[in-house]
Amino acid sequence: MKKLCTAANLMEAQIKLDLLGHANIDARLFNEHAQGGLGDIPFTHAYPEVWVVDDNDLARGQVIVRAFEKTPVETRVVFCRVCTEENPRNFQLCWRCGAGLE
Repeated sequence: MKKLCTAANLMEAQIKLDLLGHANIDARLFNEHAQGGLGDIPFTHAYPEVWVVDDNDLARGQVIVRAFEKTPVETRVVFCRVCTEENPRNFQLCWRCGAGLE
């Protein structure tokens, strides 16, 4: 078992774990509950960590994580034609009224 990466937060760690799972890479999440100990432990020890179970999957996992980290963050918005609510560009349905955004 080898450490693949450290994530900035639990949501990022879970996304990386899910991406690895889709690639059939068995991985585990550590420090999932460590953020509650901030102040008592150094903050660098509280970051969520993703580890691959099979050492042979490390290189392939690194490629997947790097590709995720290079993905640009979508900041543009789209307005719903039905209710005029602002939605993130990557949404397919309006969060407010459920109308299609495409």
